[in-house]
Amino acid sequence: MCDCKDALACARDHLLPLARDHLLPFLKEAFNMIRGVPKEIEELQEELERIEVFINDADKRADDVEDKKIKDMIKQLIEASFHIEDVIDDYIFLEEQHAPDPGCAAGVTNCVKTMAFRLQIAYKIQNIKSRISEINDTRTEKDHGFYIQSSSDKASTSYATNRNASLFQNLRDAPLYMVEADVVGFDKTRDKLIDFLVAGRADRTIVSIVGMGGLGKTTLAKKVFDNPKVVKHFDRRVWITVSRPYNTEKVLRDIMLEFYKQQRKVPPQSLRQMDRQSLVDEVRNYLQEKRYVVVFDDVWESHFLHDIEFAMIDNKKGSRILITTRNMDVANTCKKSSFVEVYELKGLTVEQSFELFNKKAFHDLNGRCPENLIDISSKIVKKCKGLPLAIVVIGGILAPKDKIPMEWYKFSENINAELEEYSIIRKILGFSYHDLPYYLKSCFLYFGLYPEDYKVHSKTLTRQWIAEGFVKQYGERTMEEVAEGYLKELIHRSLVQVDSISIDGRVKRCRVHDLVHEMILEKHKHLSFCENITEGKQLSLTGMIRRLSIAPNYDNRMEGIESSHVRSLLVFEPQRSLESFVKTIPTKYRRLKVLALSNRERLEVPKDLGSLNHLKYFGFFVIGETYPIFPKIPKSIGMLVNLETLDLRSPKFEHPNMPKEICKLRKLRHLLGNFMSLIQLKDGIGGMTSLQTLNSVYLDDYEDENDNRVVELIEELGKLKQLRELSLSGLKSKYMSGISSSINEMQKLEKLSIKGVGIGMGYGAFIDLDLNSPPPMLQRVKLQDLKLNKLPEWISKLQNLVKLNVSLTREVNDAMKLLQSMPNLLSLEFFEEGNYEVESLHFQDGWFKNLKELYLANFFNLSHILIDEGALGSLKKLTFDAIFQLMTLPTGIQHLHKLEVLSVFYASDGLIQSIDDGEEQLFSIETM
Repeated sequence: MCDCKDALACARDHLLPLARDHLLPFLKEAFNMIRGVPKEIEELQEELERIEVFINDADKRADDVEDKKIKDMIKQLIEASFHIEDVIDDYIFLEEQHAPDPGCAAGVTNCVKTMAFRLQIAYKIQNIKSRISEINDTRTEKDHGFYIQSSSDKASTSYATNRNASLFQNLRDAPLYMVEADVVGFDKTRDKLIDFLVAGRADRTIVSIVGMGGLGKTTLAKKVFDNPKVVKHFDRRVWITVSRPYNTEKVLRDIMLEFYKQQRKVPPQSLRQMDRQSLVDEVRNYLQEKRYVVVFDDVWESHFLHDIEFAMIDNKKGSRILITTRNMDVANTCKKSSFVEVYELKGLTVEQSFELFNKKAFHDLNGRCPENLIDISSKIVKKCKGLPLAIVVIGGILAPKDKIPMEWYKFSENINAELEEYSIIRKILGFSYHDLPYYLKSCFLYFGLYPEDYKVHSKTLTRQWIAEGFVKQYGERTMEEVAEGYLKELIHRSLVQVDSISIDGRVKRCRVHDLVHEMILEKHKHLSFCENITEGKQLSLTGMIRRLSIAPNYDNRMEGIESSHVRSLLVFEPQRSLESFVKTIPTKYRRLKVLALSNRERLEVPKDLGSLNHLKYFGFFVIGETYPIFPKIPKSIGMLVNLETLDLRSPKFEHPNMPKEICKLRKLRHLLGNFMSLIQLKDGIGGMTSLQTLNSVYLDDYEDENDNRVVELIEELGKLKQLRELSLSGLKSKYMSGISSSINEMQKLEKLSIKGVGIGMGYGAFIDLDLNSPPPMLQRVKLQDLKLNKLPEWISKLQNLVKLNVSLTREVNDAMKLLQSMPNLLSLEFFEEGNYEVESLHFQDGWFKNLKELYLANFFNLSHILIDEGALGSLKKLTFDAIFQLMTLPTGIQHLHKLEVLSVFYASDGLIQSIDDGEEQLFSIETM
């Protein structure tokens, strides 16, 4: 052991030269690497764009020539692109934490951490570059005919931007009301089916529509199911889409849930726990005295009918079961039952095919094919072999293209007319996929994360696209508006089908055809886009898994399912409990950007959310019958600094208490729940200036009258100037002045819902909503349980108002006069509350020219309705709910030439009898 002097001498003679010769160069190199990270990140972003364009081109060639070398190379480049995305995400997160720069004087600890983290990123960048270089070295231009562009070529950098500009230029004037081209050639078969359903024998009869995928079986069945004659004839109509593989108990339970829904009743809690026999008894008992028609769409297994037939009681009232299937064995099994009809669907004729093609390809020319394209269009149509799906998709590909015969001839050459029908469809779907601009491909492939036949809410879908980074900013449009444009283009191309639309034509729910879904799943494998975990599938997760989708029927343990690179995790009501699996998410899935969990049992939100630094979309859904469920939202929610959407709208999530830490989520754009209590946020929610959606907030605290916390919260809401949608409930009169003041500040508001504490709750004061500066873009307004004496005058000034739902205690006729000339009003729902003064309503000539839906409820003394000729000229649906004194149909109802549906709920026996005794109507009638 040496003394102090010897130690200093040793350090001077040995350690200092060592540091000078080895450590200092290392530190200098490390410092240069750290300093160069921002530039390296920028170059990586450009490299990522080049790789994406290359993969896009290579994937198309791999499909054409089945080149295994190309596919292997694509796999390698995809994995490299995943690493690039992860590094970029880490860097952005680091920079957004506002950590001091490496050269700062203060915060030494933070500086050291930042330097260490940047050094890790720098080494990762080096490894990525080396890997890409190795991939490039293993292939040559001679081998494959194309190569990744050099760094100096910036063409790909502006690729998505230019395509975005093109998209919005093409769709700027496109109508919001988007429907697929009407399938032609079904008229005779449709009419035969309708006649067969409503006429004929009293015995229960089974009808099967059989044919290959893409022939339009579901479309035909839907046209029959919704026909006014069918709607009027049957007491109950139920549509069930049968999953593959199906679960008999689920099918029977879905039938009962649909019955309860049609009756507007809450299903009993016991329904979830019933076994098969109990469910069969339940269905039989319900149908005992009813004439019913049940459609089972897309049946695959031949034993399906055997499993459910006994539940479908034959009560000798002319009930019908309609089955659609691709499998002739299913149809043959049906024949073994008594009273069966089989309709084998064939393809369209050449003339019908050409008509359908023209509707789709030349919709901008009113379905008229230009003279110079008739010859080539005819040749293309013939190659589709009469398959509606193939024709519509081909039309969607060609519709936006230039009307140049030579280009269309080149396209036609790629379709091999010698292929069999199923191969033709697969080939055409491949064309349509590869014809997509690159920025739409990931959006399209995302539909594969949802189960087959799944109807996804468009807002949920587009918010997940945004969270994944698929949507690029364009001009002054919000990301949500750009994403809506993406979805609209996929629909115009007939790759996505519209399931339901809002009154003004916006897509509410959408889906993809089964054959399209199959094609997407194949692409998932080739592009490592997603791993779908389904029933009976062996877990063999290899390589980098980017997205995980766990199907509803999955019944195995999920603890072994993990991958540190997963960005989207979607779980759809698995058979097993999610409790233990959910606990592992914060530690096993740290790169998640989208997390959507659905479960039928009580489920707690993970407590430790702090590690999910990149999470942007969090949906947490419990949809079981257990009631109520009060989820506890952990304080760690405030650590999700990148969160953009928090969706807690599960039916049983009532009055969840939101911790004040949510105020830290300054990027949050959509906060959704059921009657959320935000009292804890009263001192900070005003700083959440990115919020666009706040739905729904419960304000009634039932506390001391001197408690001002709710008033303070309402004042804070006025600072949220980016809000597009606001829903408040539990309002009392003492809040209304503050509510009015805050809403006046929300000039971008498009949807407003205000709900009071309710009639009969002991709050006698009448409430008014006084907006001296109402948001000019308001399109939907709902005012309920507010004890309004009269319609607020500001409502009649809303030139963009599309839908109004309002409850009044008096002066309903005066309100009608104020609203009757509003140009864009399409849906009107009126509720009378309390005084029951209205005995008659008179719709005068010229009133409500554009209105499509009218709903009248709780008019307990209303006994007469007069409709003048020229009134309600666009009305399609008329609903009466709890109008007990109305004994006959409205006088002048025959003037409603566009009326399609009359719905009557809780009506007088006299009105029901007048409907039954009436002549054959052109509109369908729904009663309960």
